Amino acid sequence: MKKYILEACVDSPESAVEAAGGGADRLELCANLIIGGTTPEQALYEKVRELTDTRIHVLIRPRYGDFLYTEHEFGIILRSVELYRRLGAEGVVVGCLLPDGSLDTERMKALREAAGDMSMTLHRAFDMCADPYEALEQAKGLGVQTILTSGQKADCTQGRELIGHLVRESAGQVDIMAGGGVDAAVIRQMVPATGASSYHMSGKTVLDSGMAYRKEEVSMGVPGLGEYEIFRTAREKIRAARQVLNEASRPQT
Repeated sequence: MKKYILEACVDSPESAVEAAGGGADRLELCANLIIGGTTPEQALYEKVRELTDTRIHVLIRPRYGDFLYTEHEFGIILRSVELYRRLGAEGVVVGCLLPDGSLDTERMKALREAAGDMSMTLHRAFDMCADPYEALEQAKGLGVQTILTSGQKADCTQGRELIGHLVRESAGQVDIMAGGGVDAAVIRQMVPATGASSYHMSGKTVLDSGMAYRKEEVSMGVPGLGEYEIFRTAREKIRAARQVLNEASRPQT
């Protein structure tokens, strides 16, 4: 029976509990999911670990933006990988590029060594690579276990052709995990179209803040984002995706 993996991307203890309760196989733990995710603080990791025994892969990304890092930034990334290895995380999610759009294999090798026996995922820096097939072969050589990709498109349904090719080219050496716009309906389309068996989603819902007093004219963050909107994972969205994958894993009669 083919095993299908559902990874939920979460940035709060509340979301982690909802994702685990919905049937996620593992959590990608980050901070600031609204801007694509950054490295979470240790206290968040420790709280999530207290609340759930679901496997945790930690996103290591020191800032928003591109994946071309300064020496200081890379030093922070390396220390973060070492930190989460000591703390017992099951995996890390990383990615570094060179100015020409190729994978920075020298730095990725250093991160692979620092990760030790943790699983390593190459995150969507892969989607910014100039040559995805070259990056795939490099990832194989580096010992990367998983590549998270939208098929180098805005979402995975648009990138499904490339994802299908990558699944075949990976030859089982690297798990190609589809991400970007994933929900139960998308998974139902993607499984037969690509052959991918791993999916990454946030299951996001928007909650209204509990604040009664509001200063609507003041913005403390990213322009256009409401100060009184809270982004959380919805258990029912994870559960619906899990159900689709469970159906896909059953032998066809």
